[in-house]
Amino acid sequence: CTLDSEVALRVGGDFFFDPQPGDSSVKLVLIAGGVGINPLFSILLHIADLHQYPEGKGNGYKMGTAKLYYSAKDTSELLFKKNILGLMNAFPGKITCRFHVTRQSSQICEELQPHVTGK
Repeated sequence: CTLDSEVALRVGGDFFFDPQPGDSSVKLVLIAGGVGINPLFSILLHIADLHQYPEGKGNGYKMGTAKLYYSAKDTSELLFKKNILGLMNAFPGKITCRFHVTRQSSQICEELQPHVTGK
């Protein structure tokens, strides 16, 4: 986003991402903490499907980028981290993630290091 951009936020409740053919392409920012990743991981999988099938072959929707911000106490509590890394590798620049840890006491594994911020 840039200064004065309009953004929509939704916290809690039932939510999903189900764009329809002809809908405008959007850039998604997903924010999760702890087990709150569950519905957002499902959305990430759907986004990967949309990227896998170009406009006209899948549901006709042209997917924009998706950025996930995901926080947990330490990297051992980052659910789906290997799957998320796999999605980032499969769709570079289209699906990205920044992990944040708040109480990491052990060394962060090399595979996660470039994607982790925190203590």
